[in-house]
Amino acid sequence: MSNLNVISVRPQWQQELAQSISDPRELGALLRLPEDWITQNQSARELFPLRVTRYFAGLMTPGDRFDPLLLQVMPKQEEFATKEGFVTDPLEEQSSNHSGILHKYKSRVLVILRGGCAINCRYCFRRHFPYEDHHFGRAQLQQLVELVQADAAINEVILSGGDPLMANDDQLERVITELEALPQLKRVRIHSRLPVVLPSRLTEKLAKRLQSSRLQAILVIHANHPREITSTLKSALAMWAKHNVTLFNQSVLLAGINDSAEVLEALSEALFDARVTPYYLHQLDKVAGASHFAVSDERARQLEHELRARLPGFLVPKLVREIAGEASKTPL
Repeated sequence: MSNLNVISVRPQWQQELAQSISDPRELGALLRLPEDWITQNQSARELFPLRVTRYFAGLMTPGDRFDPLLLQVMPKQEEFATKEGFVTDPLEEQSSNHSGILHKYKSRVLVILRGGCAINCRYCFRRHFPYEDHHFGRAQLQQLVELVQADAAINEVILSGGDPLMANDDQLERVITELEALPQLKRVRIHSRLPVVLPSRLTEKLAKRLQSSRLQAILVIHANHPREITSTLKSALAMWAKHNVTLFNQSVLLAGINDSAEVLEALSEALFDARVTPYYLHQLDKVAGASHFAVSDERARQLEHELRARLPGFLVPKLVREIAGEASKTPL
């Protein structure tokens, strides 16, 4: 009998990821956007590349250049504007003494597990982050273990990025196994945009591994607009909830995208329908290239006040700002 060739088949999410859009003209053609508008704005990709999944692009309204999902990913000429206070490293993370590891808060340590994302959000506070200098491999995993062992106050590890779910299930399982061996740890938290822009990434294999862990598993997704909460995403999140993964969401307040009480109310309701608790509403981190997304603190507080009148308290996200060097998020 002849030997059979074994063909390795990539998971669905990796196949979808490989088909992501990186050319503004391709996205413009897909959405039937004016060619002159694409030409006018596409040079901003030099500042920060375009990257968006076809799934997420499929949620956008064709012909609408003000679509709130499109505005989150399309390069714009406004990104060339310079504004006082908007800098490349707004949270002062780039000087970390540990490659790929940020010990920002007393009881938690954050890991830049993967530098890449499935989508490049134009307001990303790490759009200038030197991921090439913060590789997380075996040596960094050992550094993480030693850091936790040396500090009894640390009881939680946050997997961040980039996006930690860009790592495959096997890679994540190895990290989880190492963390489980540290008796002081109680929780592992995953912060990810991937579920929203690529719901197929929420595999049952990974959910089962998290369920079997002695560590409490938390997934914090990042959705900014109610149209991002689709039936496809809801099904994937329900499966993870069934495996006892706690689900939260954090949003960024963005001008022209979600800076209205109606949109934020609809987002909170859609999230709760998807078994996700609204967690934080962040004021924009002042990263260079994103000043056109800024909403004033006065307007932000007004929106929070309106939300409290519209929603039960458990659906009102905490309005916060992150300030470099502070021991926690700062309520507004």
